[in-house]
Amino acid sequence: MGWLMLIYMLCLWAASPLVEAGDPIITFVWKVTYGDVAPLGVPVKGILINGEFPGPNINSTTNNNVEVNVFNNLEEPLLFTWHGIQNRKNSWQDGVLGTMCPILPGTNFTYHFQVKDQIGSYMYYPVTDMHRAAGGFGGLRIHSRPLIPVPYDPPADEFTVMVGDWFNKGYTSLKKILDSGRNLGRADGLHINGKNAKGDGKDEPLFTMEAGKTYRYRFCNPGLKTAVNVRFQDHTMKLVEMEGSHTVQNIYESLDLHVGMCFTVLVTADKEPRDYFLVASSRFTKRDLTATGIVRYLNGKGAPKPDLPKPPVGWAWSLNQFRTLRWNLTASAARPNPQGSYKYGGINITRTIRLANTAEKVDGKLRYAINGVSFVEPTTPFKLAEYYGVADKVFKYNNIPDEPPAQVTKVALEPIVVNITYKDFIEVIFENHETAIQSWNVDGYAFFAVAIETGTWSPEKRMNYNLLDAMSRHTIQVFPKSWAAVFITFDNAGMWNIRSEVWDRHYLGQQLYFSSLSPNRSLRDEYNMRDDTLVCGVVQGMPKPPPFSS
Repeated sequence: MGWLMLIYMLCLWAASPLVEAGDPIITFVWKVTYGDVAPLGVPVKGILINGEFPGPNINSTTNNNVEVNVFNNLEEPLLFTWHGIQNRKNSWQDGVLGTMCPILPGTNFTYHFQVKDQIGSYMYYPVTDMHRAAGGFGGLRIHSRPLIPVPYDPPADEFTVMVGDWFNKGYTSLKKILDSGRNLGRADGLHINGKNAKGDGKDEPLFTMEAGKTYRYRFCNPGLKTAVNVRFQDHTMKLVEMEGSHTVQNIYESLDLHVGMCFTVLVTADKEPRDYFLVASSRFTKRDLTATGIVRYLNGKGAPKPDLPKPPVGWAWSLNQFRTLRWNLTASAARPNPQGSYKYGGINITRTIRLANTAEKVDGKLRYAINGVSFVEPTTPFKLAEYYGVADKVFKYNNIPDEPPAQVTKVALEPIVVNITYKDFIEVIFENHETAIQSWNVDGYAFFAVAIETGTWSPEKRMNYNLLDAMSRHTIQVFPKSWAAVFITFDNAGMWNIRSEVWDRHYLGQQLYFSSLSPNRSLRDEYNMRDDTLVCGVVQGMPKPPPFSS
């Protein structure tokens, strides 16, 4: 068996252009099936990975090559995306419909990607149809290499905490609601790792701590639309990492966790040994939703106190908390692009793109739009069409303006692909003209979140940007009637998805793609299409283009 495994690993090494000498390969085999899940006590048809809900953790270390062999035993096509993983030079493996053909029922496909020079807490989830509403999500941890010190003592243990909303209707019913032109409405409740404690003294603990020791908790929100606030009964949290960047280590009694967002905190077991509640509450909803889980002290005695710590009130509180989030400039760690630079505030902006989200009616049905266009998923991935030289048969570049129209009179339904000059330094303004909170994600990059403010953006607002130690991250919340500004260096060649993490908005049109191609057609800038890449749509049966040679 040992020799067979060695031969298998050597074959993977030879087949993958991602593998570099000395970088270990870690492999996973996932069997994706249907199964009953009941986070709120109501059984519904869910999606399991190797029989688990939530799915298994991916534990990795900086620069690991990750191989995930996905067996799709569902009755529908399936794709997973690796939320926050930059996939340097490799949008082929991003796991979204604009870059990959879906894995068909009864077949398998192996993802090949490298976590590169990243650290921190991330997650994965399915992006096809409404599969995210059924499960299929889990944690993805990237540990720092031993040679790069972490700015805190090693914890006694670490835990992944998936906190999000849940709908008891089931994902097929939710899809029908959206297809009929309505939004999803309110979630039925929240869950913590697929569970919600009853608080009757019979709950099994989600996590166990030993008195006097410190633990690392990795929080992610894989929900559909609800921001949550998380807190520990009688314990504080020290924020140490957010979406790949070490933070200034402030102490918090509670933290807002927006949809698609991940962060890491340290919690010290320094209270009376007994049970305590981990509490999650909905934010910015008319009806308050609460979920709890049990954190147990080893050999502790006593149920948790019935009084739960109260959640914050109002979105201004969350805005003020955002302003306390700062990049730890003294920590030794991977640096976002431009690599190793603290000087992002001094780089000349080459282009400003303002993206305004709106809700519109098209033929009597609800659609969500960006700058007057509502996104439609392609039948041929944009990346494949571009690579095969038939982009004109699938989409048009630059079919939205860089500035939102003063008034949207008619919404177009079509794919949205924006052409970006390779290595340009671009300012993106996310404008939310509506009364519901937004959350945006940018695949393939870490961006500098330099500002979130109320009102309308104008060039004069740049005076208020944080140009010194803004957090480098990949999601950003935008409050009602507000805007958010981010800086991105587009030096990761490929086709990259920018999407609303509020999933009914995503499903009904609020996403787009940025195409950033290197003019050199060189392996130094982008990997070739792998031989095992799935093909579909108009490129099916076409001769494969010649690969990059150097």
